[in-house]
Amino acid sequence: MATVASSNIPQIELHDPTMKPKELSFPLPKALHTTGHVHLTLMRTCTMVHLATSTPGESSGSFKPMGSFVYAMPDRASPNATISTTLYTSPSSIEYTTRVAKILARRMQRPVYVGCSIDPNGLEQTVEEEMEGLTAFVNLIMENYKASGLE
Repeated sequence: MATVASSNIPQIELHDPTMKPKELSFPLPKALHTTGHVHLTLMRTCTMVHLATSTPGESSGSFKPMGSFVYAMPDRASPNATISTTLYTSPSSIEYTTRVAKILARRMQRPVYVGCSIDPNGLEQTVEEEMEGLTAFVNLIMENYKASGLE
Protein backbone atom coordinates (compact mmCIF):
# COMPACT_ATOMS: atom_id res chain seq x y z
CA MET A 1 0.00 0.00 0.00
CA ALA A 2 1.58 3.30 -1.14
CA THR A 3 1.12 6.60 0.63
CA VAL A 4 1.27 10.05 -0.89
CA ALA A 5 4.10 12.28 0.40
CA SER A 6 2.91 15.45 2.08
CA SER A 7 3.93 18.75 0.50
CA ASN A 8 4.00 20.42 3.93
CA ILE A 9 7.50 19.19 4.74
CA PRO A 10 9.58 22.13 6.04
CA GLN A 11 12.49 23.07 3.84
CA ILE A 12 16.03 23.26 5.19
CA GLU A 13 17.34 26.79 5.37
CA LEU A 14 20.94 27.20 4.29
CA HIS A 15 23.04 29.39 6.55
CA ASP A 16 25.54 31.99 5.54
CA PRO A 17 29.21 30.90 5.69
CA THR A 18 29.86 33.70 8.20
CA MET A 19 28.19 31.49 10.81
CA LYS A 20 31.38 29.45 11.06
CA PRO A 21 32.51 30.01 14.64
CA LYS A 22 35.96 31.39 15.34
CA GLU A 23 37.96 30.08 18.27
CA LEU A 24 40.46 32.64 19.50
CA SER A 25 42.85 32.64 22.43
CA PHE A 26 45.41 35.03 23.85
CA PRO A 27 47.40 35.51 27.07
CA LEU A 28 45.46 37.66 29.50
CA PRO A 29 47.30 40.87 30.37
CA LYS A 30 48.59 41.00 33.95
CA ALA A 31 47.25 37.50 34.72
CA LEU A 32 50.30 35.27 34.97
CA HIS A 33 50.05 32.09 32.87
CA THR A 34 46.34 32.59 32.16
CA THR A 35 44.93 32.26 28.66
CA GLY A 36 41.68 33.88 27.57
CA HIS A 37 39.49 31.91 25.15
CA VAL A 38 36.77 33.31 22.88
CA HIS A 39 34.31 31.24 20.87
CA LEU A 40 32.80 33.80 18.47
CA THR A 41 29.89 33.19 16.10
CA LEU A 42 28.96 36.15 13.91
CA MET A 43 25.53 35.93 12.26
CA ARG A 44 23.62 38.38 10.09
CA THR A 45 21.23 39.44 12.85
CA CYS A 46 23.09 38.74 16.10
CA THR A 47 26.39 37.66 17.63
CA MET A 48 27.09 34.79 20.01
CA VAL A 49 30.15 34.88 22.27
CA HIS A 50 31.44 32.41 24.84
CA LEU A 51 34.32 33.42 27.11
CA ALA A 52 36.55 31.26 29.29
CA THR A 53 40.04 31.16 30.78
CA SER A 54 42.54 28.39 31.37
CA THR A 55 45.82 27.97 33.22
CA PRO A 56 48.61 25.43 32.60
CA GLY A 57 47.80 23.50 35.79
CA GLU A 58 44.28 22.58 34.70
CA SER A 59 43.79 19.16 33.17
CA SER A 60 42.33 19.20 29.64
CA GLY A 61 39.57 16.76 30.60
CA SER A 62 38.32 18.69 33.61
CA PHE A 63 34.89 20.27 33.46
CA LYS A 64 34.24 23.89 34.33
CA PRO A 65 30.86 25.29 35.31
CA MET A 66 28.87 26.80 32.45
CA GLY A 67 28.91 30.25 33.94
CA SER A 68 26.34 32.93 33.16
CA PHE A 69 24.47 33.51 29.90
CA VAL A 70 23.17 37.00 29.06
CA TYR A 71 21.25 38.48 26.12
CA ALA A 72 21.80 42.19 25.43
CA MET A 73 20.54 44.49 22.71
CA PRO A 74 20.94 48.17 21.90
CA ASP A 75 18.17 50.51 23.01
CA ARG A 76 16.82 52.12 19.82
CA ALA A 77 15.43 55.09 21.78
CA SER A 78 18.77 55.86 23.42
CA PRO A 79 21.91 54.95 21.40
CA ASN A 80 24.18 54.98 24.45
CA ALA A 81 22.00 52.58 26.43
CA THR A 82 21.54 48.82 26.25
CA ILE A 83 18.90 46.42 27.49
CA SER A 84 19.97 43.09 28.93
CA THR A 85 18.30 39.94 30.19
CA THR A 86 19.96 37.22 32.20
CA LEU A 87 19.14 33.81 30.73
CA TYR A 88 21.25 31.74 33.14
CA THR A 89 22.92 32.91 36.33
CA SER A 90 26.10 31.83 38.01
CA PRO A 91 26.85 34.17 40.92
CA SER A 92 30.61 34.24 40.31
CA SER A 93 30.38 35.40 36.68
CA ILE A 94 27.08 37.28 36.23
CA GLU A 95 28.47 40.79 36.66
CA TYR A 96 31.38 40.22 34.24
CA THR A 97 29.09 38.55 31.66
CA THR A 98 26.51 41.34 31.81
CA ARG A 99 29.20 43.99 31.46
CA VAL A 100 30.71 42.33 28.36
CA ALA A 101 27.26 41.76 26.79
CA LYS A 102 26.23 45.39 27.22
CA ILE A 103 29.52 46.74 25.87
CA LEU A 104 29.36 44.51 22.79
CA ALA A 105 25.68 45.27 22.09
CA ARG A 106 26.35 49.01 22.31
CA ARG A 107 29.44 48.90 20.09
CA MET A 108 28.02 46.50 17.49
CA GLN A 109 24.52 48.02 17.52
CA ARG A 110 23.03 44.52 17.33
CA PRO A 111 21.78 41.83 19.72
CA VAL A 112 24.46 39.79 21.48
CA TYR A 113 24.36 36.53 23.44
CA VAL A 114 27.28 36.16 25.86
CA GLY A 115 28.17 33.07 27.85
CA CYS A 116 31.02 33.43 30.31
CA SER A 117 32.58 31.14 32.89
CA ILE A 118 35.20 33.68 33.99
CA ASP A 119 35.27 34.39 37.70
CA PRO A 120 37.27 37.64 38.02
CA ASN A 121 37.58 37.15 41.79
CA GLY A 122 39.03 33.68 41.24
CA LEU A 123 41.85 35.17 39.16
CA GLU A 124 42.80 37.33 42.19
CA GLN A 125 43.33 40.46 40.13
CA THR A 126 43.02 44.10 41.04
CA VAL A 127 40.23 46.14 39.44
CA GLU A 128 42.70 47.66 36.98
CA GLU A 129 44.01 44.23 35.93
CA GLU A 130 40.45 42.92 35.55
CA MET A 131 39.55 45.90 33.34
CA GLU A 132 42.63 45.30 31.15
CA GLY A 133 41.47 41.70 30.62
CA LEU A 134 37.90 42.82 29.81
CA THR A 135 39.26 45.42 27.37
CA ALA A 136 41.42 42.76 25.69
CA PHE A 137 38.38 40.48 25.23
CA VAL A 138 36.20 43.29 23.84
CA ASN A 139 38.93 44.60 21.50
CA LEU A 140 39.62 41.13 20.09
CA ILE A 141 35.92 40.52 19.46
CA MET A 142 35.42 43.95 17.86
CA GLU A 143 38.46 43.47 15.57
CA ASN A 144 36.99 40.21 14.29
CA TYR A 145 33.53 41.75 13.94
CA LYS A 146 34.87 44.65 11.85
CA ALA A 147 36.97 42.29 9.72
CA SER A 148 33.90 40.13 9.00
CA GLY A 149 32.18 42.90 7.01
CA LEU A 150 28.88 42.52 8.89
CA GLU A 151 28.92 46.11 10.18
